[in-house]
Amino acid sequence: MTQVRSITAADFASDCPVPLDVLGRVTRAESEELAAALDGIPEATRARLAVWLYGRSHTHEAGVRVAVTCEDAALRRVAGFVGGVLHDLSRRPYEAPSHGTNAASGRRRISLGGARVAA
Repeated sequence: MTQVRSITAADFASDCPVPLDVLGRVTRAESEELAAALDGIPEATRARLAVWLYGRSHTHEAGVRVAVTCEDAALRRVAGFVGGVLHDLSRRPYEAPSHGTNAASGRRRISLGGARVAA
């Protein structure tokens, strides 16, 4: 018999550089509230947080917004070339990643509903 274990937020946050409550405030913060959510967090930790957030598909934008508060050197110390790219991304308007979107590739859409027969 297969045992199923419940997944909690702590499972995903084991390598997060900030406590879960801080992570929640940062990811939910609107642009004007972000500075207050990051207040008191050292730049090195903010840089690690920016890279950690950007590395997850559902928190890309939050990672870019946190990266705005970091200097290029801090991001590069944390993530090397990727940190530099993240710094550059944070200095221009955010564009959501296009992966996973269906861009007129000429493919037929897949339906799990079955074929429709005209009556």
